[in-house]
Amino acid sequence: MIPVKLSALGVYLPTQIMTNHEIAKIVDTSDEWIRTRTGIVERRIASPEESTSTLATAAAKQVLDKRGIESLEVEMILVATMMPDTPFPSVACQVQNNIGAWNAFAFDISAACSGFVYGLETAAQFIKTGTVRNALVIGAEVLSRCIDWQDRSTCVLFGDGAGAVLLESGQEENGFLASVLRADGSGKHLLYMPAGGTTLPTSIQTVENRQHFLKMNGGELFQVVVPMVCDTIIDTCNKANISVEDIELIIPHQANIHIIEEVAVYLGISFERFMCNLHKYGNTSAASIPLALFDAVQEGKIVTGDYVMMVGFGAGLTCGASLIRWDKSFVC
Repeated sequence: MIPVKLSALGVYLPTQIMTNHEIAKIVDTSDEWIRTRTGIVERRIASPEESTSTLATAAAKQVLDKRGIESLEVEMILVATMMPDTPFPSVACQVQNNIGAWNAFAFDISAACSGFVYGLETAAQFIKTGTVRNALVIGAEVLSRCIDWQDRSTCVLFGDGAGAVLLESGQEENGFLASVLRADGSGKHLLYMPAGGTTLPTSIQTVENRQHFLKMNGGELFQVVVPMVCDTIIDTCNKANISVEDIELIIPHQANIHIIEEVAVYLGISFERFMCNLHKYGNTSAASIPLALFDAVQEGKIVTGDYVMMVGFGAGLTCGASLIRWDKSFVC
């Protein structure tokens, strides 16, 4: 197998910031209520001119600029999202057109908040087998368009953003070390959108019944997610022949501060070894891990040789973890 490395990282965030105080003017809530239950202080909201593909394109361009390669050199584009611009065509094909990556094939992957990790492993396999030499993997979401701004239990949680990485074939066994991907379809009722698909096509009734918004059973989801995430992290460490204690930084999906706290307790490691930036961006689904990875690098929390674990969990239910060893050649 050909070694795989993460060679460049870029992000894009809409300029509009919505604070908890602003949300409190829309629904019956407060800054204190949101902070204590979620850890979120503010989130980014895409402008009317922005869409999932425009956010993804901006993050992709940043990656190419940092890496110093032309778009025609890109061989594969994968976008992880649960809110594409339209049901079809894919966001990835729109990104390919926007950046002029005419030599790349492109497709989307739907694994909700685990999408970025699913995307990393999918792209890594293409590189490991020699099918492609590089791949753009992007997590992008405009969740502000699918949440019910009358439902205070969900509208306070989500935000918009995009993050992208370039994966390339490497020379040494440094970079991607191990991954574990999981799914449990029996939990589909915990986080879903009722209407708009083939089960419940769009109609006057589905619109009137507000069935085109995200629905979530937060309490039950919390109970299922914590052990699922912990088991996935442990199994990934076992595949790489390291212990959880060897991990310098865990970058989890940024859903709720209390989920991260419980995972730390479950694993028996310090909360300080988890990267958290959800206070700035809220839950950005497939974009949350690359955004957190970017902030971790900018804040100097990762140095060469560090074991870094990325772990996502979300609707499906899906869960996935990817272990990398940081290298000074990564351009972030």
